[in-house]
Amino acid sequence: MKRVVVTGIGALTPIGNTLQAYLSGLQGGVSGANLITHFDAEKFKTQFACELKGFDAAEFMDRKEIRRHDDFSVYAMVTAMAAMDDSGLDVEQLDLDRAGVIYASGIGGLSTLEKEIEDFEAGDGTPRYNPFMIPKMIANLSAGHISMKYGFRGPSFVTVSACASAGHAMNIALDYIRSGRADVIISGGSEASVTKAGIGGFNAMKALSTRNDDYKTASRPYDADRDGFVLGEGGGTLILEELEHAKKRGAKIYAELAGCGATSDAYHMTAPHPEGIGAMNVMRLALKDAGLNATDVDYINTHGTSTPLGDIAEIKAVQGLMGDHIYKLNISSTKSMTGHLLGAAAAIEAIACILAINHNFVPPTINHFTDDPEIDPRINLTFNEAQDRKVKVALSNTFGFGGHNSAAIFKAFEE
Repeated sequence: MKRVVVTGIGALTPIGNTLQAYLSGLQGGVSGANLITHFDAEKFKTQFACELKGFDAAEFMDRKEIRRHDDFSVYAMVTAMAAMDDSGLDVEQLDLDRAGVIYASGIGGLSTLEKEIEDFEAGDGTPRYNPFMIPKMIANLSAGHISMKYGFRGPSFVTVSACASAGHAMNIALDYIRSGRADVIISGGSEASVTKAGIGGFNAMKALSTRNDDYKTASRPYDADRDGFVLGEGGGTLILEELEHAKKRGAKIYAELAGCGATSDAYHMTAPHPEGIGAMNVMRLALKDAGLNATDVDYINTHGTSTPLGDIAEIKAVQGLMGDHIYKLNISSTKSMTGHLLGAAAAIEAIACILAINHNFVPPTINHFTDDPEIDPRINLTFNEAQDRKVKVALSNTFGFGGHNSAAIFKAFEE
């Protein structure tokens, strides 16, 4: 099979609106949490989130064009443009029939749907809906807009598997390129769910932290006092390219996407399997797909959402797979900084892994105060501060409601 490498990256996150700013945020252990500014959250159980900071779409897109996009689609376009610029790809030199977009969003245009319903309810009952409502709302339009911008006529679609969405998008993109069906795929994910319905809905599930008096430290993966995740927004885009295609044009190569896995818990609508069976299997499959052993892994970027059940189940899965090697590697949850970007989580966390490989460090799990007695204290969860380490192989996990599991293996590029 052909090899697949990462030749371009775009990032738009709650701790940095560019790739370099995101790197600085990861290295500095920055918290992206703050009080919600998108709407008045005073009556909500959770009044904070990890929103983007100082982002103005008009710096990247024409205002007329912006009106045709939901925010999740704007985030996809902005990061895709950054990744394409970073890659140095010349569209005029590409075989556009062998270039595609396989993207992801767990929810899509929630704010668009919310606003249209509110406007209807505030009116006189006459149905007056925006003609762009449906195109703005449906999740596939992020891929559609990107493909139209660059004229990519290869595969173009969006995967939707809750918080594993972007992981599955990269998995499918890997297969398209490996099998010789495409030369270049723009892949990743975006999400814009910090809305009244988003916060209210996750509150109703009791999934979110309600630590309103200490929101900066509310995302506490693996801490004994964790009480739920913090919702985030943004996106991440990777340019995935067949190795020989990249070498022929002299592209810089960030890392190799060496393998992916996908499994299902087949257990519960929202809770993980308590023994982490699906999580263990997906990591095992990703390693097998990459032709690697568990002992080859230097760093695991865990799903680590800061929920009482999920964090423990994932650590059990890692222990079950890694055995004693778990004490030799670094583990961290960057959601402690960025919050949970739902369908875009796998994209920005894949980028965190690639940055770890390229800059010889492990991002921290911040906001750790109290050890969880259910977690072996010998496990290095990279608490509170980044650690210097040469990372050659990084594993990234993402798990979604419905029992959907994805894992990806990134490794330092070698000829």
